Parts: sequence; structure tokens; C-alpha cells
Amino acid sequence: MASSHNPSSHYTQVPLTSDSGGNPEDHEAPAVPIHIVTSASQLPAKFLEPSPQDPLVIGFDCEGVDLCRHGTLCIMQLAFPDAIYLVDAIEGGETLVKACKPALESSYITKVIHDCKRDSEALYFQFGIKLHNVMDTQIAFSLIEEQEGRTRLHDDYISFVSLLADPRYCGISYQEKEEVRVLLRQDPKFWIYRPLSELMVRAAADDVRFLLCIYHKMMEKLNGRSLWYLSVRGALYCRCFCINDNDYADWTPLPYIPDNLMAEGNAPEEEILSVLDVPQGKMGCIIGRRGSSILSIKESCNAEIFFGGTKGPPDKVFIIGPVKQVRKAEAMLRGRMLEIY
Repeated sequence: MASSHNPSSHYTQVPLTSDSGGNPEDHEAPAVPIHIVTSASQLPAKFLEPSPQDPLVIGFDCEGVDLCRHGTLCIMQLAFPDAIYLVDAIEGGETLVKACKPALESSYITKVIHDCKRDSEALYFQFGIKLHNVMDTQIAFSLIEEQEGRTRLHDDYISFVSLLADPRYCGISYQEKEEVRVLLRQDPKFWIYRPLSELMVRAAADDVRFLLCIYHKMMEKLNGRSLWYLSVRGALYCRCFCINDNDYADWTPLPYIPDNLMAEGNAPEEEILSVLDVPQGKMGCIIGRRGSSILSIKESCNAEIFFGGTKGPPDKVFIIGPVKQVRKAEAMLRGRMLEIY
């Protein structure tokens, strides 16, 4: 096995399995080389130096130990059409990750990711990187479902494994993901060990390998209104757990509602992120037995509601959605807090 310390080390992608029995290459994601990156010089110049003349769309993900503000970011995966780069944050350290800062904050590079919240939090608090211009496939999936008239249940956020298995996007079985989850339960420090094992390399690469294929298939389905929701919700998801003292003034402004949507006479309502403080030790009462209280609030409001949970930030509720719906959720949550006392 090639050592991750060798700048030229790379692997050949091992294909996943098609649920339909076919070859995964039928799903437009051919095997590509995988490069383990320990120095910024090993990354494409067009990534390190974003340019409006050469916009990029890349698959993106992060792996780590308890990935959040307090955890350890170990690997950043970057999927290009012709190669996958595993940016080794353990070997390359802060210098390597910060060399990626211009790209991760750039409007000229679209980062395709599935559920960006914790990745964004880790990048922000560990490296001062404000993740920007994401296309979040979890958000896109929900928008397409709504656009096509299907009602999504509350808290029914599609997992990456389920998205891959959906024949409309890939139809790929990702059984190895469960194998890695078992290993992570056995040893939460799985991603920190070096040199990277073949399983680690394969699992990290497979998490981004199909993202560009999914991106293109989703973009074909999304209408103009959904595309605006996708961009603004992606920006709000990136901010979600990245609480600061200046109300995100140093982040790139949220996308404006396009003129063509305003001209249609049925412009979408502005979307916002609200953060509510919950009295210490009272989160369980807010959530209710088996989530009953928070579920009733979600059913009454067209807004997304998240909690910091064990990874933090603790004692806070995050609400994302149209202004009126967010304000309604806030009022109901505050009413619930008053009931507690």
C-alpha cells in the first residue's frame, strides 16, 4: 500500500455496487485516480486560485473525530470530474487546510455536499473558514420532492445512503458505509490514524465520488424558484451552528431574490436563521417525550428546526425558513418555555 507521506501517492477508485445489477460506470461516474494530499502544491491551481473565468463545481465532504467545533477535522474530500483529492488535515495541518480557504469561501467554486451544517461548523471554528456557495443535496432533494407535489414528513431528511440508492439519482448500494459506521462506533478515532488504510481511502472517496452526477441530475429537475431556495437555504445551513457575536456580518451576504421571481407577482418570502436560547437543562421539556412537543411545533410551522445536541452548541434551537413561519415557531417555542415555569 502506498504511504500517505508520499506526495505522489494515489489509488484507483474501487466502484460501488449498482442495485440494478449493472456497472456503476453506467451511472456516469467512471473510476478516477484518488490523490492523497499533504501539501497545497498537490492541489489543482484552478482550485487554489478561484477565478470567474474558470468556475468550478466540485463534490465536497469532511471526515473527522466528532466533527464539529470541538472535534478534529481529519480529511477534506474534493471530487473533480477527473480525480478525487483527499486533503489530509492531520499530515498537512492548519497550513494545508487554510490554503483551501479561498476556494471554500469562493463564489466561483460550487461545493456539492450532503448536509453541510457540521462540516461548516468545524471549518469555521477550527480554521476560520466561512463555507460559501454550497449546493446541499439534502436540501435539493426536499425541494424537488415539494416541486413535484410529494409531501415530506417532518424530520424526514434523506440520508446520503438513501440518496445514492434512489434510482432517479444513482441507484447505488453503499453497504460499505455501514461497515465504516460500525468501525466508528468501535473506535471513534477511526479517521485520525495514519497512514490511511485502503478502507479509509475508499470510504472517504466514495462519500464524494457520485456527488457531481447527483448534482447534474438534480439541477435538471430544479426550477428557478427552487434554485433560489436552494442557494439561500444552503447559505443558512452553513451559518446554522456557526454562532458569532456580529450576526454573521463577516459572512458573504445571503442571495437576493432574483428580479424574475419578483416580477412573477408571487415572490418567495425572505428566509432567515433564528437562534433561540433555552434555559439550561430544559431542552428535554422543549423537545417533549419522544419528541412530541417539538414535532407538534414543526407540524404547525413551515420551518426547519435543529438543535445543537451533544455536539453543541448546547441549549440553543436553530430555526430556518420564511420569516413569518420562523416567527411563528419562535412564539410557540417561547410559549412552551413559559409552560415549563
